[in-house]
Amino acid sequence: MGRLVRCISNDGTLTIMAVDSTDMVNEMRCIHNTAPVTSAALGRLMTAACMMGEVLKGKDDNVTLRMKGGGPAGTVMAVADSKGNVRGYVQNPIVDLPLNAKGKLDVAGAIGRNGDLTVIKDLGMKKPYIGQIPIVSGEVAEDITAYYFTSEQTPTVCALGVLVDRDYSIKAAGGFIIQLLPTALDDTIDKVESCIKGIEPVTTLLAKGMTPEEICHHVLSEFELEELDSSNPEYRCNCSRDRVERVLISTGIESLTEMAEDEKTEVCCQFCDKKYSFSPDDIKALIKSASKKEE
Repeated sequence: MGRLVRCISNDGTLTIMAVDSTDMVNEMRCIHNTAPVTSAALGRLMTAACMMGEVLKGKDDNVTLRMKGGGPAGTVMAVADSKGNVRGYVQNPIVDLPLNAKGKLDVAGAIGRNGDLTVIKDLGMKKPYIGQIPIVSGEVAEDITAYYFTSEQTPTVCALGVLVDRDYSIKAAGGFIIQLLPTALDDTIDKVESCIKGIEPVTTLLAKGMTPEEICHHVLSEFELEELDSSNPEYRCNCSRDRVERVLISTGIESLTEMAEDEKTEVCCQFCDKKYSFSPDDIKALIKSASKKEE
């Protein structure tokens, strides 16, 4: 279970949220058996989605982050609900790349830089909000920052990190997002820049045992902060047999008729790898349901 904290400065000029997503990212790694670089790539995107989901207002709201940059990892996607619970998927979980020029996992090389970051917010309206920007670096945090600046006109600082241990488990994962409010002045920006200058990576802070609360105060040491809320998000998939049945029905009678000829139809959830099996009789029952909908 993770830990997420959101704070506002006493002068009302900015907010900061920080999350320890170590357990969530480790759960993802166990489900998808990701290589270190894909653990880092998807782990960063999941961490960002967790924080972006937390600020959604409706209990059924959710946000999807999808990066398709042309790299060997393929599509990388994370979905979070309004409590910050998150699930993730990477098209190619096993990617082997040399370390980058800084001696770090080459996340940008795995994701690629020739593509887009897409943000989809389902807020219970007729159509979801969709924002899309070209990938800036492929390192994820810079891309999230660029998204907020370009699509939501919100000055933002985003830091994300995943530290993979020698046994491929996740030693630490987390991040923080600072956002300026409309009340911010030029001196607020100067103070933020002063605070984050030379700040250690978020995984270093977590590895030292710092909590998200402590990270907020450490990162913005020149500001007085008041805690707005906190939560304990987790890796959570919302798949169910009923949902899978609705998806199968949506494929149409012709497709279902072809499935009914098979000895068994198996559907695997891309987020949790749970398998749902359907016999020919099960499929025929779905055909009846589909026929009633078309009447």
